[in-house]
Amino acid sequence: MKKFRPIDYRIAGIVPILTLCIGMNAFALDGFVEGEKIETSKYIADTIWVLVAAFLVFFMQAGFSMVEAGFTRAKNAVNILMKNLMDFSMGSIAYWAIGFAIMFGDGNGFMGLSGWFVSGETKGFSALEWSSVPILAAWLFQLVFAATAATIVSGGMAERTKFRSYLIYSIVITGLIYPIVGHWIWGGGWLSSLGMLDFAGSTVVHSTGGWLALTGAIVLGARTGKYDANGNPRPIPGHNLPLAALGVFILWLGWFGFNPGSQMGADPKPIALIAVTTNIAAAAGAILAMITAWFKLKKPDAGMALNGALAGLVAITASCAFVTPLAAVIIGAIAGVVVVFSVLRIENLRIDDPVGAISVHGVCGALGTLLLGLFHTEQGILYAADKGAAFKFFGIQFIGVVTVFAWCLATGFILFYAIKASVGLRVSEEEELEGLDYGEHGASAYPDFTISSISQ
Repeated sequence: MKKFRPIDYRIAGIVPILTLCIGMNAFALDGFVEGEKIETSKYIADTIWVLVAAFLVFFMQAGFSMVEAGFTRAKNAVNILMKNLMDFSMGSIAYWAIGFAIMFGDGNGFMGLSGWFVSGETKGFSALEWSSVPILAAWLFQLVFAATAATIVSGGMAERTKFRSYLIYSIVITGLIYPIVGHWIWGGGWLSSLGMLDFAGSTVVHSTGGWLALTGAIVLGARTGKYDANGNPRPIPGHNLPLAALGVFILWLGWFGFNPGSQMGADPKPIALIAVTTNIAAAAGAILAMITAWFKLKKPDAGMALNGALAGLVAITASCAFVTPLAAVIIGAIAGVVVVFSVLRIENLRIDDPVGAISVHGVCGALGTLLLGLFHTEQGILYAADKGAAFKFFGIQFIGVVTVFAWCLATGFILFYAIKASVGLRVSEEEELEGLDYGEHGASAYPDFTISSISQ
């Protein structure tokens, strides 16, 4: 029997792909005039690209799970995985029922008031008319952003929060608090009308999640044993740094959906620029965080370097489509330095954030939004010919950052104090020492560990 040479296998693989492409082309375009052919092709390409980007961002849930689990103790790993599973599941229903309508529905400058229980109808979503993709594709893409904002909060409140309380605040965040911020900036709300820009969500997604994590951490209080009798912080090492590193790489990959996908179309030059600025900012963030930690802590700390990569990604998210690669390097580098000092400062303020969520997402999200006011290639202070207009633009960015900060603090404190007063927010000290895996879920991520290892 004749055997195929390697080239034969390559040809055999290419032929069906070419056949499929030709068939799709004939099916999609046959019988249309030239303009309609182009429009139909773009509609298909845009929709596929947005869906693929949504799938990438969805996979970021796995990244957040790994980062949070790795940076915390083994006795809480199951709890963390359950929280990440449930915040996406609960958030999917809440964002489908009311969140998307509040964020993008026609309404007023404060919130949307139409489009409840998304069904695919385009009526009532004039804020999305600029995009060619179907409403359901837009909903899926925006859903994974909403879930990201919610899961950020869990990191700052890890290792001492009641699971049922987490379910409650996850619904409120994805269904109400986050969508209102999104409406202000992306849904035709009042900040959008002023001219604020936040391309993929440094403020809309990341600062919202980070500032809500701040309020949750304050209301909860620090983990047992985090501070000594004099109020000095004591290290509580995470149980699996390789797992955290894997999570960071998954998040880095997912960001190639997060930022380029926000173009909401398969436009080659814009998404290529966005991918490059996204990557190069992350790299600069990791390098500068490592160097800063090396000087500050006398060691090239791996945890700080990992958070530095995330800080660069968060900071560039607002400006990835509007800045040059050189500016992206500078933005990422600044974020890498800032995140190290922010983590240490927040810890010294006796705010216990086990994974650095407040610094990475809240602080660096605000930082990236403000830096857009400097580095925007047309409107930024460093580039604009009209400096007066550029300073006005920077002022609008500042107003947006401060307003979202105030909104998140106000709603966050109301939400978490309400939960604390009703069903309770924090587990008992005994349950915290034993580990939330046993107390909340009756399980262990590592059943072969000894009892002494689990109860540390």
